[in-house]
Amino acid sequence: MAEPILTVEHLVKGYGENTVLDDISFSVRPGEVVVVVGPSGCGKSTLLRCINLLETPTNGKVLFHGSDITAKGSDPCAYRAKVGMVFQSFNLFNNMTVLDNCTAGLRYVLHQDKETAKKTALENLEKVGMAPYIHAKPRQLSGGQKQRVAIARALAMQPEVLLFDEPTSALDPQMVGEVLAVMRQLAKEGLTMIVVTHEMAFARDVSSHVVYMADGVICEEGTPADIFEHPQNAKTVEFLSRFRQA
Repeated sequence: MAEPILTVEHLVKGYGENTVLDDISFSVRPGEVVVVVGPSGCGKSTLLRCINLLETPTNGKVLFHGSDITAKGSDPCAYRAKVGMVFQSFNLFNNMTVLDNCTAGLRYVLHQDKETAKKTALENLEKVGMAPYIHAKPRQLSGGQKQRVAIARALAMQPEVLLFDEPTSALDPQMVGEVLAVMRQLAKEGLTMIVVTHEMAFARDVSSHVVYMADGVICEEGTPADIFEHPQNAKTVEFLSRFRQA
């Protein structure tokens, strides 16, 4: 079995007296799609933000290829170039075109020349079906189109792991499918992903490992079959009951 790319060890995140994450541990191996599910407010998004160093863990470690990236002296920018993130609110630069949104990181973080960056950006916009919109500004796009541009931008950096923080939660129902279709294709191509989502069918059908969280802790984890067909924890059973009856 391949060594993990990412390992979260005994992660704790608190704000004053409020503990949001308590002793979270799991690992992600190459090609895995780890889906994190659970009720709103249970700490899922905070977990991703800690993994991406947008939040500083209160305690515990995040290991990338065995190196603790939370340790003093680590380089968050170099790490984020390898562990990208797609946000629920898109986070596109509104004053830039689609193409410029996708070349900015390549030019200013990876220091690619203009033509190389453009070629890489176009390849990834093509992959998500957004190549015809390279001259558009974000305000001219639908929510689903914006999210596909955000995914292309993240892919252009050639990350080893891509984090998705509820990527469909800000979308109208008819736009959810187009974004999930892109993510399904990326999973099929072997991209290593950690996905926080409320899309239970996606979690069941696409993930290789499911983590169920509640109240800031991991209640249960396992294969999709373990979690969706044979949940052991009462909270997992209750959470999945509506989905399983659908």
